[in-house]
Amino acid sequence: MDRLPIIYIRGYAGATAGINSQVDDPFYGFNLGATHVRVGGDGDPAFYQFEGPMLRLMTDENYRLLVRGDQQQYLDSAEPGTVSAASLWVYRFYDQAATTFVPPAAHEGMVERFLTKLHQKVTADGFDIEQAAAGLYTLILEVRAKTGADKVHLVAHSMGGLVARCMIQKLCGQDGREPAKAIVDKFFTYGTPHGGITFDYGVLDWAEQAFGPAGADMFSPPKMFGYLTPGKTFGKDVPGDGDSWDPQRIDKDVFDPANIFCLVGTDPKDYGLSRAVVGPKSDGLVRIEHAYVREAHRAYVYKSHSGSYGEVNSEEGYQNLRRFLFGRWAVSVDFAGLPRPVAASPGPIWQADMRLAIRGLSVVMSEQQADHWCPIQLNEELDRPVDTADSPVPLLSTFLIDPGHEAELSAERNDPLKPTAHGGRMRHVLSLRVYQLDERGGSFNFANHLEQVPDWADSLIIDVGPNDDNTGMNAWAAWNSEVPGAIKDFDTITDALPPVRQRPVDLTVRDGIHFGSIPMPDLARSLPVLGAAASLSLAVTDREIATAAPQPA
Repeated sequence: MDRLPIIYIRGYAGATAGINSQVDDPFYGFNLGATHVRVGGDGDPAFYQFEGPMLRLMTDENYRLLVRGDQQQYLDSAEPGTVSAASLWVYRFYDQAATTFVPPAAHEGMVERFLTKLHQKVTADGFDIEQAAAGLYTLILEVRAKTGADKVHLVAHSMGGLVARCMIQKLCGQDGREPAKAIVDKFFTYGTPHGGITFDYGVLDWAEQAFGPAGADMFSPPKMFGYLTPGKTFGKDVPGDGDSWDPQRIDKDVFDPANIFCLVGTDPKDYGLSRAVVGPKSDGLVRIEHAYVREAHRAYVYKSHSGSYGEVNSEEGYQNLRRFLFGRWAVSVDFAGLPRPVAASPGPIWQADMRLAIRGLSVVMSEQQADHWCPIQLNEELDRPVDTADSPVPLLSTFLIDPGHEAELSAERNDPLKPTAHGGRMRHVLSLRVYQLDERGGSFNFANHLEQVPDWADSLIIDVGPNDDNTGMNAWAAWNSEVPGAIKDFDTITDALPPVRQRPVDLTVRDGIHFGSIPMPDLARSLPVLGAAASLSLAVTDREIATAAPQPA
């Protein structure tokens, strides 16, 4: 089994005082887990032990965390090609900016100590995002040399994703460096402000750009141009019209967005004081519409930016990470056949809630909900020139782990795998509900409104698995409204349908990707926003064969 080294890159620590606190953690927080879920059966927070993403990869994927007093020293002392490729590395870029590793200044008086402490509260001397990006490139080269791996996976939280992007987009391919796609295989971000950080109050945006306390100006969208663009300088040379450069785009020739996954948090309530100025439709720090790279895979999870209910410390985050890195089957679902052009305004505002569940997991993989401030805006779906948070392209993308992969890992551990009754098939369920709002002159008209009552709701159950001779794949699909009784009683799900409809979905293979179409139910197609031709397009890719993740038909 081929596995690649994984490098973790932590997020923003703030001023020097915060940096000093963070460098005390040997693994920069990626070793931390959580013991809470939102609500239990009695209405109180329930105990749920999530071990943290590092330990879970060690137990689930047989990775090794190699430390002999100092990960970097261990790496430096190893001979080329002798280190396990299935290894975890923490990029400790903040160490050089910490003051705890140097002796204190001698004969410092009370006033000097006070001023030093105050200085450390508002500045981050010694940290520079481009220097951190250059150090990341050096670490990747050394990890490749010592493990013999061609590439690495990058996993980043918050600002760490911008450090990685600075390396990928600005430094790689310049001054004799290798291009990013030659050294990085997959790139996963938790809550990274790919579009910057903005506040509800304009004065704070101005202060961030003008003063940049503790280096916070790196999150200003105009200033991001400098460290994400080759040949430019941080904070300068920003395009004059402000619209010709999109910070959330990565040139496919530089690094393919199909190899990027962005976890988007949607819970602002469980974060710190910044939630008051960032506002709703965020994870408490990063706005939902700024937390992804366009055309990259993404999942929306009801978690905050960090902390006990944070994205990194969550089962939801880990399950998306693991499946993106190691899932064999890439599955995307998108709307097709919706009516065009967009109905003239004024008209009803149509929205949809979406939720994705995978068999065998205790958490929801992705959910866009109106009560989480991020429903799918179906009016925009009718005419979407760009990939947005409100009308994602595709509707969802996820990754399924081959049961054979689990069996191989179990054999490595000499731990017999419990038999499965599913014949190698993987099941995921897409739940949708569609409703409308009557908005006139910027205000809602509730005269005929029924709150939280959809005009249509149903769940699409999709089974994916190898075909009879194991040379390709099949997919079976049925809407829950067609299935009598419990979903779990049917495998494949089409066993619940009349005999004429029990066959797999008709799949067309193009460039190694299996495309199929699933009609929407009659009730859904009766809605004017969906129309008589509405369907869901399904794309399934065997990633062991294909070189790129799926795109919808």
